[in-house]
Amino acid sequence: MTEDAQPNCPFCQIVAGKRPARIIYRDAQVTAFRDINPQAPTHFLVVTNRHIRSISEAQAEQAPLLGGLLLAAAELARKEGLTGYRLVINNGSEGGQTVWHLHVHVIGGRRMTWPPG
Repeated sequence: MTEDAQPNCPFCQIVAGKRPARIIYRDAQVTAFRDINPQAPTHFLVVTNRHIRSISEAQAEQAPLLGGLLLAAAELARKEGLTGYRLVINNGSEGGQTVWHLHVHVIGGRRMTWPPG
């Protein structure tokens, strides 16, 4: 685990290899894995390796990490063959966040509708 990892955070545990996940990508900044409850034919998460609770708690000095998070999501979507997809970052309980570790959902493989719900 990274020095800022939270021992009870499921995504910190996945990053540390202490919890199983279908990992599809890992580098020094982010880890990506298949969602356990997919909402589309392709649904994976990209998480920061460093524990950041939510996008609203991210700091200006973390801008390179946040950029790396989005670039990794886009590159993985390309590798998955997605030409259209949705990136989702839930923030806070009212925004649908259920795991308090910054992550991006990459959802595709079907036509997306609006509003999303």
